[in-house]
Amino acid sequence: MSRKIARESLYKLIFEYLFSKSEDNTALELMCHDVNMTEDDVAYLKRAYSGVIEGFDGYLDAVKERSKSFSLDRVYKADLAALVLALYEIDKEDDIPPVVSINEAVELVKRYSTEKSHSFVHGILAAVVNKEGK
Repeated sequence: MSRKIARESLYKLIFEYLFSKSEDNTALELMCHDVNMTEDDVAYLKRAYSGVIEGFDGYLDAVKERSKSFSLDRVYKADLAALVLALYEIDKEDDIPPVVSINEAVELVKRYSTEKSHSFVHGILAAVVNKEGK
């Protein structure tokens, strides 16, 4: 259960980053103090946040490439945050199966975005996984 908390914290950090375009180490440190997270979860959160920022433009390009009918400006930021999170995990976290990353991204947008967002997010991520053969 605690990886879910770490993932949701990462989602919130990515959401903030979409607006600020700057790393917020204060927010990261505050989230790392969640009593429900293990040391492994904190390590994941720190590693993933750094990895997302490092690969951010590439993850946006992957979304842009697969959402031909939408410019990135038209994609809800809540959906984009979930897409970036899942793309990071698919790209860098070998211990997380892509299907888990997809499912978790879909659950996040079901909770934080619109009724139709989960279909969009699932479609983009499935296209990435199918293209890369993961």
